[in-house]
Amino acid sequence: MLTSRGHVAQLRFPSPFPLFSLPRCVMTGLTRGVVISTAMAPHRIALLFNANKVYDRQVIAGIGHYLNSTRVEWDLFMEEDFRSRMRDISQFRGDGVIADFDDPEAPDALSGLHIPVVAIGGSYHDPANYPGAVPYIATDNARLIRLAYDHLIEQGLTRFAFYGLPPHPTSRWAHEREHAFRAIVAEESVEGTVYQGSPTSAGGWGQAVEELVTWLAELPKPIGIVAVTDARARQVLQACVMGGIAVPEQIAIVGIDNDPMAQLLTRIPLTSVIQGAEEMGRTAAHLLHQMLRGMDCAGTRVLVPPVGINVQASSKFHPIRSPHVMRASHYIRQYGCLGIKTEQVADYVGVSRTVLEEHFKRELKQTVHQVILTHKLDTACDLIANSDVPLADIALRCGFTSLQYMYAVFRREYDCTPRQYLDLHRKTAAT
Repeated sequence: MLTSRGHVAQLRFPSPFPLFSLPRCVMTGLTRGVVISTAMAPHRIALLFNANKVYDRQVIAGIGHYLNSTRVEWDLFMEEDFRSRMRDISQFRGDGVIADFDDPEAPDALSGLHIPVVAIGGSYHDPANYPGAVPYIATDNARLIRLAYDHLIEQGLTRFAFYGLPPHPTSRWAHEREHAFRAIVAEESVEGTVYQGSPTSAGGWGQAVEELVTWLAELPKPIGIVAVTDARARQVLQACVMGGIAVPEQIAIVGIDNDPMAQLLTRIPLTSVIQGAEEMGRTAAHLLHQMLRGMDCAGTRVLVPPVGINVQASSKFHPIRSPHVMRASHYIRQYGCLGIKTEQVADYVGVSRTVLEEHFKRELKQTVHQVILTHKLDTACDLIANSDVPLADIALRCGFTSLQYMYAVFRREYDCTPRQYLDLHRKTAAT
């Protein structure tokens, strides 16, 4: 049931949605024994999003899922380059709009339209910041940060930091996440620091990275960092590599968005909170459908919680005493699939192979070679289970000299072949 005007509630519509009958007029006639059926044109709907961001793309995907699971027929308008532009929206001759209200231009630009508008954006800790005249579907910023923070707590960390964005009208959602982080650390009386950093620009990038490396170097360690987005989390990972800071032994990192692009651009797999963006899109489409049928949804607010968290290597914190093992482990996570040998790891750490092996056996009860092999196997297993990459390419990506050698290692370590491992994974996922 939808909330009354001005109230905030979590609301999840059933999926798949029920099949609604077409609301628009259908005329049938009989002419010389032939039935003629004329349906009015579908509703013309504008989607105003910047689909260069994974969040917006997922919202749009949710709208698409709704349309594909119902009999709704919409003629959708989007800019050809998938950008949101308000310049001519006042001249839009359509029936409805679903828009990103994190864009500060959107509320004013759409206020003059006399057609149904559904807003999508971030949640606010102050209810006065919500637009009052339109239904609003929000990602729950407080829940996003809480999920990331709780994960770091579960890893055994006791110090925390937040890497956000500088103040800007287009990043109000980022400051809501910062506010949520400050509220959590204050409530739980734990160490917490906030760094907003610099805006991302080509001209100022060098200085911004140097400042980020300096901030990371000065943090007490070990520490867990919640980044406002995966893009900012990727910057932290890069800065840790530049500053020689071990991830996750010294800094454990969690981003937000679960963006595949960010994963591709980092050597260390990134842990990330998964927003309920597709659910937001489905909910927005359902609300607009109801408004087109005459329902008054003005003032309705729906908070959509995160889906979960994709846990990867960047946050799997394990306390390590030996600085040699810590530094070596960081190097292996970056280059373990590139065919590195124990001697190269020892050279990077700056000690002899014998000394490094002694530290590994004392700290991890494994040799350096075994740790490298485990990293290669873990990466291979993840690719086999979660991608469509051919096995021969997986063997190459993970640093095995041949597909046959990868098969031999799988048989020795797991008592199965890579293909049998995939079959087992599929059966487990299906139960």
